[in-house]
Formats: sequence, C-alpha cells, structure tokens
Amino acid sequence: MAKMKAGQALAKVLVSWNIDHIYGITADSINNTVDGLYQERDHINYIQVRHEEVGSLAATADAKLTGKVGISFGSAGPGATHLFNGLYDAKMDHAPVVAIIGQSATPIMNTFFLQEMDQDPMFVDLTDFHKQVTNPEQIPYVMDEAIRYAYRTKGPAIVIIPDNLSGEEIDFEPFKTAKTLTSATTKITDQSAVEDVYNLLKQAKHPVLWAGLGMKDARQEMIDFSEKFSVPVLTTAPATGIMPTDHPNYMGARGRLGTKPGFEVTQAADLIILAGTNYPFSRFLPQGIKFVQINNNIEDLGKQRDVDLAVLADAKPFFAKLNTMGEAVAPTPFLKAAQKDKQNWNAWLDKVADDDSNGLSPEAVIRAIKENSDDDAVFGLDVGNNLMWSIRQLPFNHDQKLSMSAWFGTMGYALPAGIAGKLSYPDRQVFSIAGDGGFSMTMQDLLTQVQYNLPIVNVVLENKAFGFIQHEKITANQEPYGIHFIGADWAGFADSMGAIGLKVTDRQSLAEAFKKVQELQAAGNTKPILIDAKVKNQDPVDTSFMPIDPEKFDKATIDAYNKQSNLFDQPPFSELLKNESKSVSLLK
Repeated sequence: MAKMKAGQALAKVLVSWNIDHIYGITADSINNTVDGLYQERDHINYIQVRHEEVGSLAATADAKLTGKVGISFGSAGPGATHLFNGLYDAKMDHAPVVAIIGQSATPIMNTFFLQEMDQDPMFVDLTDFHKQVTNPEQIPYVMDEAIRYAYRTKGPAIVIIPDNLSGEEIDFEPFKTAKTLTSATTKITDQSAVEDVYNLLKQAKHPVLWAGLGMKDARQEMIDFSEKFSVPVLTTAPATGIMPTDHPNYMGARGRLGTKPGFEVTQAADLIILAGTNYPFSRFLPQGIKFVQINNNIEDLGKQRDVDLAVLADAKPFFAKLNTMGEAVAPTPFLKAAQKDKQNWNAWLDKVADDDSNGLSPEAVIRAIKENSDDDAVFGLDVGNNLMWSIRQLPFNHDQKLSMSAWFGTMGYALPAGIAGKLSYPDRQVFSIAGDGGFSMTMQDLLTQVQYNLPIVNVVLENKAFGFIQHEKITANQEPYGIHFIGADWAGFADSMGAIGLKVTDRQSLAEAFKKVQELQAAGNTKPILIDAKVKNQDPVDTSFMPIDPEKFDKATIDAYNKQSNLFDQPPFSELLKNESKSVSLLK
C-alpha cells in the first residue's frame, strides 16, 4: 500500500495492462489526470496530438492492428465531443478502446461553469460502460474495469473523471488479479455440424468460401480448406490479408472495394460458406444460392441473410475438423476459371498502371507502394477511392498489416492509423494512404509525426475531388455539386511542417520519389515523408455490379459499362468457365 495521487494510480493501472502509449490533449478539466501520466512517464508515453479526433482514431487503429486496448483522452466539453469519431469507429469495427474524459471539478459541477456539460448521456448509444467516478478511490478500480469491459465486448468504454478527484491523494495497492488478453474458446465444434457442411460441399459444383475477420487466426486452416476442396476464397475488405493475396485461389473482395473475379465467382456460385463475418451485402447476392454461415456469435447468424445452415462455432477448430473429412478434390473447371479470371484482372491493373498518357494513374502509385514495401509493412488506409485501389493492389501475402475504417467509414483515418502503426510497430515500415479530401481532415497531425520522429511514408492521391461520392453522383445521374475543391502543394506543406515532401506527376517522377524514399530509409531517416501524387481524376471500376456477361446483358449495355470503366481484355467468367469445362470434356 502506497500513498499517491489518484491520477498516478490510474496511470499505474494502464501500465499494468502493458499499455505503453496514450493519446490526447491536456486541459484544465483533465490536468490532474495528465499529471499522473507524468509521474509514470518512464513507463507510459503521452502522445500529444493536435486534435482529439486524431488521438481517438489512432487509439482505435492501435486496437485493430494489435488486438490490445487503445487509450485516448480529452477534456470536458469540446475535448469529449472531439473523441466521438474514433469511439464510434471502434464500436462499429469491434475494437477494444477506452476513453478517459475530464470533467469540471465537483464543487463547480451543475453551476453552468465554462465547458461544463452533462457528458454521461452523450455516450448512452456508444457503450454500456460510461461511468463517472464519484470519489478518488474509485479511479483506479473503474479504470481497470473499463479495460476489462473493452476486452470482453471488443468495443469502447468511457471513464469520466472530475479533475479535482484525480488530484487527491489515495492509498493504492496494485491489483493482483491476472491481466489476461486471450479469449477462451467457448464454441465447441459439433461433429454433426462438420458433417452437414461437408455434405453440402460435396453436393456443390461451384462452392465459394467467403471469410471475414473472424477467420484471422485460421489462416492455415483456410488455405488448407481451399486447396484440399478446390474452393475459391473471397474475404470481406477489412479481412484482406487473412488469405495471402497472391494465392491463386484468392479472388479478393466483392463490392465497390472488390474485384472482377470476386464479383463473378459469387454470381456463379451454388454454395457460399460465410465464415467469421456478418457481411452486410450478402443480402444482395442472387437467390437460389445455398448459404452456410459459421460464426461464434449467435446474434450474427442469419442477421444479414436467411441461411440454409447456421453453425455456432469458432473458425479455427471448425475448419481443422472439416479439413479431415473426405478425399482431396482435384482442381475443378470452376476453380480454374476463377484462377484465370484473377490472372486477367491483375494483368489489367498493370496495364492501367502503365498508361500515364493522360496523367498519372492511381494504380501506378499503389503499384509503386507495393514494389517498395517490406514483407511486414503496416498500412493505414483512408476512406474513398484510395481504399478501392489499395485493397485491390497492395500485397498482404506475408506479415503485412492494414487498418481501415470499415463499418463507420470515416474520412481522415489514414494519418492517425499511420501514427498508431509506427508507435505499435516501431521497427516496421509504415505507410498511410489517403486522398486529398481525407488527408485534409487530419493533416495538422503531420506535426505529431514530426514531433515524435515517426518516419511514416504518407501518400496523398490528389485528384481535387471527393471521388468516391463523385461516382455515386454519376450513377444517380446527378450533377457533381459539392464534389470538387482546390488542390494544394502538399509536398510544400510537408516541408514547411518539418517533414520531407516529394511531388510526383508521372511514372518517372514516381520512380524517382520512391528511390529517394529507399535512400532515406537506408540512411536511418527519422522524419515523416509525404508523397504528393498528382493523379488523374478517374472513376475506378465499380465491381459491386458488373454487367459484362453476354448471356445476361445486351452488347450496348456491356460496351457502355466497359467504356465507362476503362475495362478491356477481360472476358466474362461464363466464357472462361465454358473453356475450362470444354477442356475437361476433351480430356475424357
């Protein structure tokens, strides 16, 4: 038992959970709590951001990248409201985070003092854990409980602390209860369920596995399943990388962030196995497809689409058992056609990247990142067209990691995610990739990267438009009102902030810029780098619906779609499947 300020006891609780950094901005309603962080500065780093939203988003990105709880804080009033964006992102993407929020001192609460507000009701929709402490002794206890709640629910928890309470002295003895971060497997695999799935698999001619983040710990089991049973694999966009992206059986994702093979193989499927995902767009797939859903959350079973077989199980042990069933299946015409479809798609991406006759293509920039990234690189991705290009091209075939704002879809996410990536993985190469619209929302925190010597490579794809929304306007036959904006000298901005700015306008300057990046990294550079890529404002091909199959669409419709999408050398999947089926018949 030792005497100390309650704010220091709070910091000791954070340290006991192996939390080594925390984001925020200090103010009069949280100064005593921050002073507690100062007392424990040798064990936990306070990262002073320039906007609380950036700290909140970075804490969420920490949680997504590492699985460990992320922590941010803000003052009463505006500090608290600025945290909302990151906290809702954590709620939607199931990331364990805790926000510490200041409050006016208890003697002046409820007296309409400066910045004082009743903050607790603000968080009712966000989380069930929104507690305001009422005495200093509660502070370390409530903090410990908040962390446990965040881990248990994989979501946000809120601790509100009147500033005078964290400045009072208490008797504190560290908690002895073990800090455990691993979740026990609770869903026992039922052998009869394994047999039911296997029987449906045997009956199917065109089976597809569609995996979500719930499969992230079952990578090898997923590869083994795909190879043994000759099944093409898709992932949801946030789950990109749980199947090696260069595996010939991996088709990418489906939807606007997807690929041509991802769309076409699901359209042609007769059995789809949804595993570890509550994918919201599965409701839009064709009727007549049999659906199996495997999930360890009973609430998610059948939530998005009525399924033929619902299995409550953990993915890793379930697929381990499923892979012991039956004999291996030789590559089928369906799988071979899918593999060819993917090869054609990748070749098309390269051809588009090669063409800078009308300006630098975004595909060329993403390809350059791919070619200059390490096998354990970390990518912070923003929302918009930049995310479409990144998901389609970046390599996630080794130990690379990505963080994105999936369900909440908040712009401005990439730069904070880059900060989180470098703090969580200081020895890895870290990229943030954003459009100029998203980057401008959080660009002030390039200063945070400079201040803490974080040599992140920030890539800004400038097309002077909200490109993702622009496509929606085009599709809805609306005027592009409110879409376009002025550009900026982002490289010059970076230089003025103490970072290193590099401007690229074509493939030659792009190659020169990445050569410079490699030289800087080899020399031990500690400054953030910003690549200002002036790209043409092109509408990425929308793969959520692709009317290119002549068996279903007329020539005028197909030609119009291909022209709008700049799609070429891409035979429809039905043609590829016919060719593969014909080859099998000839062999017989």
